[in-house]
Amino acid sequence: MSTVLHAKERKELRHSALRKIRENGNIPAIIYGARFESKPVFVSSADLTKTIRTVGRNGVISLDVDGSKHDVVLTDYQEDFIKNEIIHVDFLAVDKSSKINVEVRLVLVGDSAGVKDGGVLQQPLHQISITSTPDNIPPEIEVDITNLQVGETVLVGDIPSAGAFTINHEDEEVVASILPPKQEEEINAGEQQEEGHPDNEEGRETTRVEGE
Repeated sequence: MSTVLHAKERKELRHSALRKIRENGNIPAIIYGARFESKPVFVSSADLTKTIRTVGRNGVISLDVDGSKHDVVLTDYQEDFIKNEIIHVDFLAVDKSSKINVEVRLVLVGDSAGVKDGGVLQQPLHQISITSTPDNIPPEIEVDITNLQVGETVLVGDIPSAGAFTINHEDEEVVASILPPKQEEEINAGEQQEEGHPDNEEGRETTRVEGE
């Protein structure tokens, strides 16, 4: 069952009207869709925050516009970074049986064995595009990196979907990787010990062992 969020249609579209809407604790919004004529509305900022907390960033919301309900998902929002508040949102009207494309956040979980060994974690991909029916859109996708060793990578093809959604990326695209510890420090340490070659070698080996 979808969470209901109440909205009211915006009749006045001038900039001054938008400012007044925001001053009253509301957020201007637009509802659009393939079979839906775009409609400007506004919702309570507090109610929207509660709704997203309940259904998640990609959850289906039952948007009640002056008594008429529409299943929607939040597709985009504009934020005032100075005031740290949302100033406009876009709602996509959806049919629960029809598939849509959405962006879902990728979250790495677990303490990587490679990082514990001194490796450097890199995550080039922070969100992925998926195709799914609205009810099967996950709030986020978790990738377990607990067993990821130095020199290893996690690819898009490694992400389990259990058939609930389709990932719109190449399987070979890198999600996360563990790079070897930087070698510059070892080289610099060696250069500073030009006298006494054996000490230099021993120092380099010790550094390497500590990094493993």
